[in-house]
Amino acid sequence: MEIGFVIIAAVIIILLAVEYRIKKPGQIILYESNGLVKYRKSNFYPKHFSLVIPNTTYTLTSSVEPEVKGKIGLIVKFSVSVTPSLKNISKLIRIGGWGKDVLNDAAKELDVILQGFVKEYTERFDIEEIKSEGIANYLRDKVKETELQLGLEIISLTIQSVEPADKKIAEAIRQKEASRILEETEKNNQKVRIQTAQIKLKADEEILSYEHQLALKKIQLKEIEEDKEASLALKKLNEQVKRDKIKLEIEKEEMSMFKNNPELLLLTPQVARLAEASQNLKNARTIVSLGDFESGSQLVEMLKNFLGGLLQLSNTKK
Repeated sequence: MEIGFVIIAAVIIILLAVEYRIKKPGQIILYESNGLVKYRKSNFYPKHFSLVIPNTTYTLTSSVEPEVKGKIGLIVKFSVSVTPSLKNISKLIRIGGWGKDVLNDAAKELDVILQGFVKEYTERFDIEEIKSEGIANYLRDKVKETELQLGLEIISLTIQSVEPADKKIAEAIRQKEASRILEETEKNNQKVRIQTAQIKLKADEEILSYEHQLALKKIQLKEIEEDKEASLALKKLNEQVKRDKIKLEIEKEEMSMFKNNPELLLLTPQVARLAEASQNLKNARTIVSLGDFESGSQLVEMLKNFLGGLLQLSNTKK
């Protein structure tokens, strides 16, 4: 009995070991329950009752040949990167089927839809109006609803190239674009030259303005200096006038004193020098020089009168 239980337990363990697997990183484990597809969150899953799909990014590169107005053909190359959407995993299985390549199959379905959107967009415009940015923006707006319906999450969508299918038209467009770029470059160069000239003109005007202000400042400083010099000269003149007035007052007092006391003339420095000279020339006639006196002064006249009186007195005694 015990051997039977052991055998049954061993069989169960073997079955479990054969049936159950450990979930690996980057895997999504799907199962069906009541007609709905769900994903397992546990790390162990039964092999025969689950579908393992990669939880990675799949990049699809495609090329489409739409037409623009005038039935001119284009070649548009684009690439799109997608990953499974766990929120809409049932829709992914419905589009791609129950299999390991469900992500690739759903991406191919997305490719067909995107090609249709590209053709829908290009038919509205002339060939010169078609731009990569316009196509990319249009596709991103359109696939917002599509990715939910396909059970995908779009990671990136880029337009790799857009060019006419006819090489002659492509060359003509390239030449026209080159001419446009050269023209814009020349216009930009002209703008730069004009701006440079304007900046130089403005700088010259500012320099002239500063030079004019400097010249005015120099004139103002010169006027201030001249005013100071004139004020100083006037001050000196006033001082000289004051000194002359004081000197005149002193002379008036001296004249008044000598007039009242003529004998005081003998005490003047000039008369003292004459007396000293007369002592050195005892036997010679004394030459009286009045050059030391100021010409026309009252002191000279008084001295002359005084000396004249002394000479008369001396002659009378003789």
